[in-house]
Formats: sequence, structure tokens, C-alpha cells
Amino acid sequence: MNLKGKTALVTGSTQGIGLAIAQALARQGADIALHGLCTVQEGEEQAARLSQDWQVRVHFVPADLSNAAEASALVGQVTAQLGGLDILVNNAGIQHTAPVESFPLEKWDAIQAINLRAPFLLTQAAVPELRRRGWGRIVNVASVHGLVGSVHKAAYVAAKHGLVGLTKVVALETATDRITVNAICPGWTETPLIEPQIQERAASHGGDRDAGVRDLLAAKQPNLTLLPTALIGEVVAFLCSEAASGITGASLPVDGGWTAQ
Repeated sequence: MNLKGKTALVTGSTQGIGLAIAQALARQGADIALHGLCTVQEGEEQAARLSQDWQVRVHFVPADLSNAAEASALVGQVTAQLGGLDILVNNAGIQHTAPVESFPLEKWDAIQAINLRAPFLLTQAAVPELRRRGWGRIVNVASVHGLVGSVHKAAYVAAKHGLVGLTKVVALETATDRITVNAICPGWTETPLIEPQIQERAASHGGDRDAGVRDLLAAKQPNLTLLPTALIGEVVAFLCSEAASGITGASLPVDGGWTAQ
């Protein structure tokens, strides 16, 4: 794989899965627009480390994706700072769990804004730039919950199912433009996003985190292993490569066998 000369925007990329994706793309030679809800100083320090590690250009681009105007403007910021955009990875996401009858409306709205509306707005802004450049990759980090349901996750599951649907539509609309649009659907992955669920399970085991992890995985994920974020990064890097040029409109489970059941 070689992405030298390409520029990638990865949302939510100052930690977790997003950072692993940025690292994987940088390793293949892509210049990176790093994004996250941290201070500008923290973001720029993270960008400097990534640039030094892989000898690529890395810029930190702050934006609050819950704000529609800021989300819409992010692609323009990246093209202005880095001279163009070839790869968009919609990774940023938030979570809240509660039974449907008591699910707070403000949490529902916040999850839809970050997990579904922002990818739509970023895609809407990116497609003309990708068409102009005659090549492009859009990868949406959905979730296994874009393919199946789970209790107490109404907003998250609805948003991720919507993201899978959006992926299919945009793939069809760009199918003749040398642009591919795919979703990946990770299962349980070692990220801060699932830590509250681990701790909830651990509480019933006297606070034993390892027992909480096993409890969480046993219910859903047959490989009984929290996926390393680096693995997710490598899957995204593959989808951005020429080897994956015939794959578009797909929703690829990376779930340790979850959806095989």
C-alpha cells in the first residue's frame, strides 16, 4: 500500500480508533488532517508527534462537529491548509445508554448530530473536491451496531444504521468517479467509549476490570478479545489503497465473529 501524495481528514483522531487510523494512513505516506475536541495546543502537539514519526505533513484542525456550520466548514479548512483532500474518514462518535422509555431527548439529538449528521455534512462538502481531483476514498466508521441492535442503545444504533445507509447511497452516486465509499463495523474495541460499559460490568465482579471485559465480550463477541485499535487502522488503510478500488458500498464487519452468529 502506498498513499504518498494523498491527504486524509480523520475526524475524532486525537485518541482511540481515530488516532490509530491516522497513524496507519500516515505510515502509508498520506498527509493528515488531525481533528478532535481537545485544546489547540494538545492537538498541535499530537500533530507534531505524528509528523515526526512518519515524515508526513500533519495539521490539527479543530471543529465542534455538533455545530452544523463548523462541520460543513471543516473540509474547506483542510483543503486550504493542506492543498486538497483525497480521503475522508468519518470516525468521530459519542455514546449514551438508557432504556428507550427514559432515553433523554438531548442525548438522542447529540448522538444523531455527531454520529450521523456530521458525516453527512462532511461527505456533502468532500464529494465535489474528490471529484475535482479525480480520485477519492470515504470510509465511515460505523459499528457492529450499524448491522444489529442492542438494548439501551436506541440513538447509537439508529445513527449507525443510518450511517450504513448513507454509505450505500453515496457509493452509488460516486460509482463512476473513481471514488469508493465504504463503512467498517467494529465490534468491541479497546477505546474510552466503551469504558463506562466495562466498569458497569466490573462493578458486579467486585470492581475487577478484566472480569468486566470478559463479561461484556461473552454476551456478543465470540473471539473474546477486545480488538486493538491498530487493527481497525489497518483495515481503513486497506480500503484506501488501490487494492480495494473494486470495493464500494460495503459495510465490513470487524467484529470477532459477532455478526456470524
